Amino acid sequence: MLNKQVDYKLFFAVFVLIIFWMIMISSVSVYWSFRVTSILESKWIIDQAYNHFYLLRNIMHVFLAMILLIFVVKIPYSFFEKYAKYIFWANLVFLILVLFFWATFWWSSRWLIIPWVPFSIQPSEFLVFSLIIFLSYFFKKNINKLSTFKKGFLPFIWIISVVFFLVAMQPNFGTIMVIWPLSVFMFLIAWASIRYLSILFMIWIIFIITVYNLWSYDKEDPSTRTKLSYVTDRIDNFLANKKDLIESRNVNYQLEQWFIAIWSWWFTWLWFGWSVQKFWYLPEVQWDMIFSVIIEELWFLWWLVLLFIYMYIWYRGFLISYYSTDLFAKFAAFWITSRILLQACINIWVNLWIVPLTWITLPFISYWWSSLLALTLWVALLLNISRYVDETKWWRFQGKNKTFSKQRVNFY
Repeated sequence: MLNKQVDYKLFFAVFVLIIFWMIMISSVSVYWSFRVTSILESKWIIDQAYNHFYLLRNIMHVFLAMILLIFVVKIPYSFFEKYAKYIFWANLVFLILVLFFWATFWWSSRWLIIPWVPFSIQPSEFLVFSLIIFLSYFFKKNINKLSTFKKGFLPFIWIISVVFFLVAMQPNFGTIMVIWPLSVFMFLIAWASIRYLSILFMIWIIFIITVYNLWSYDKEDPSTRTKLSYVTDRIDNFLANKKDLIESRNVNYQLEQWFIAIWSWWFTWLWFGWSVQKFWYLPEVQWDMIFSVIIEELWFLWWLVLLFIYMYIWYRGFLISYYSTDLFAKFAAFWITSRILLQACINIWVNLWIVPLTWITLPFISYWWSSLLALTLWVALLLNISRYVDETKWWRFQGKNKTFSKQRVNFY
């Protein structure tokens, strides 16, 4: 049944995050905006440097994202189910193109340069969206075969292996670290056989150990260090004693500055616009380290407020999934909101030094063009699915088809 109204509570929660993001970008990006525009001024591209470069671009990005959201909400979600295979394959093609037409940043080739387009795109940001809708389509189509090895487990491993190989070639291990547990969780929730989870867990452990040892080096001989040894450094820094790490000066500069930003002001705050660390101390602070400046300028307990909003978004997505009578919509809604919550938790945990450093953005808060578009697609699909649920008739999908209930797809 088509409900003409979307879940406005979900939209309002996301809108609050976007407004908060725009307010914080106006403060956080002041210094880096001036640096960028100073370079443009030196090349005679603009007349005078200014400190609201990222804010203006942010407003443009949000405007384009809202257009995309309105467009996707109007399309029936069955369209994404019907063309799930083609959307997924197209994303894989873009991941392959990145290996040939790339823009390199911090030793990674993750950005695709499109001719005659004034900006680059990061296909790995859209990978999660295409993977979620494809696996939702795959699990719905093969719901009775997922417990088998040949038609359930092997196709799933094949799909994930292709994705992992293409992302690892960039390399983008932060994305891999998130996609693997999410994919395994999706496989488990779809009521696949639990005995295969041990195999997936062992593959995950072997992968982490291999990545760590592959780029390990002699700490006393810096010449043995490679460009990808930063992966090993992050794990070593995380496992080391925090106090000794800073005092010995072995910790990288960025990590030390973000310690100062967060832990110097946890019982007080500097107030909005008064951050010290945003002035060069934290490189590119408007990206994945924006959370540390939020704590520095506002208050330490703001991380609880942000986490509450993300939990509320997950809760609304949970309800949308719960009341949905279609398997594709049920799986997609639940996994999209779980992905948003997982990404938010990882970014917050990284800033609080609970997990090792990764390049994971804070949803709707970090400045990232591709990330915003990908997140907009997720929320738009959620709002789209919410138009087809009826919260007053949530038993309908169990009573209408008894076989459907016996397949254990009501995983709540």
